[in-house]
Amino acid sequence: MGDWPTGWTRGDRPRTQGSSAAGSRGLPPELDPRRPALPPELDPRGGRPRRAAPAGPARTGAERAAEAYGPQGRPGGGGPERARGTATAPPAPPGARPGTAGSGGSPGRRRRRLRPGRVLLVLLLVVVLAYGGLALWANGRLRHEDALSGRAGTAGTTWLVVGSDSREGLTREEQNALSTGRTEGRRTDTIMLLHVPDGGRPTLVSLPRDSWVDVPGQGEAKLNAAFALGGSPLLVETVEQATGLTVDHVVEIGFGGVVDVVDAVGGVEVCVPDPIQDERSGLDLPAGCQELDGGTSLSYVRARYFDPTGDLGRIRRQQQFVGALVSEVFSPGTLLNPVRQVRLVAAGTDAVTVDEDTGVVDLTGLARAFRAVSGGDGGLTTVPVADPDYRVGGQSAVLWDDEAAAQLFADLEAGRSPEPVG
Repeated sequence: MGDWPTGWTRGDRPRTQGSSAAGSRGLPPELDPRRPALPPELDPRGGRPRRAAPAGPARTGAERAAEAYGPQGRPGGGGPERARGTATAPPAPPGARPGTAGSGGSPGRRRRRLRPGRVLLVLLLVVVLAYGGLALWANGRLRHEDALSGRAGTAGTTWLVVGSDSREGLTREEQNALSTGRTEGRRTDTIMLLHVPDGGRPTLVSLPRDSWVDVPGQGEAKLNAAFALGGSPLLVETVEQATGLTVDHVVEIGFGGVVDVVDAVGGVEVCVPDPIQDERSGLDLPAGCQELDGGTSLSYVRARYFDPTGDLGRIRRQQQFVGALVSEVFSPGTLLNPVRQVRLVAAGTDAVTVDEDTGVVDLTGLARAFRAVSGGDGGLTTVPVADPDYRVGGQSAVLWDDEAAAQLFADLEAGRSPEPVG
């Protein structure tokens, strides 16, 4: 380090061949163009070696300016660093915080926006978990009874739906207000078979409660007598013997259940062509379309004494009512309202009694089958009747048309949709 670099003197002035003291006297040493390049280790600009200009055709002043300043006339727009793919961060907007877009901060700090697909996936997961929890809660509230016969199954799935006149859960005041009376025990006002074939359209068949049938172990009697004498198990045996179909699921709903379910969905709209007044059920409706609350709905599905067609006329009104109720259950106002959903599940599970093999998933399938029937995607009929006022033992009963009834149930088992009857 004791020797000066070649061409330098103690006066810090470069000496090159052909130079003179006068020619460089007015310039600082670092700007003297005749000064030879320093070695990298002594270069005051950081020791970076000067890059040799790439070989190629000579460039004009405009091209060099474009390279240095870029197409927009700003420095750094097109130099060698840009050519090698090094990104130049855009200037930060006024007030930008470090780490945000356009601030030149660390890319790792930039906020990431959720994509729409991810948002939908998260929402779907929340809905699934919510409804899954609701289903588990509902499943634990169901009341079960051993109602099935254990008979060999027939094709498809057959539900026995029973609307009983049980007053269980109703106070004395509620019984008076609903005109239910105070009869003890259970009888049935509504008996329906819902058959869902494998891969076919469901069919709902109403069985008149006064149907004259053979009750196992009891002899001939009205169909509702089987329920009064032996509950759901004896009714299942009686229906299976009369129809030839195997009952796979049983669901029973009492008076109080009808009231609570209707109120849970906010009421049901029905349309009647003529005014209805039925003193026994307490029904008093004007003609036209109107919304019924739970109590009025119960009177509507029970009323029959005002109607000269008796039980057959009541069956038609019950079918109409079931369709209207199912429409409310599947309406957006119910499905998209969490509060109404919880009320409906609570009312529904309190209202029904099911067989040992039936759970909430099965009941959901039942509701969908009812929806298909009420929406026109299924069959709706009544068992063929030969005599609606069959006199036996001093009482009036309903006598089936044996041949037509047998054909109806054979069609159901074969997966064929029968023609509407009654």
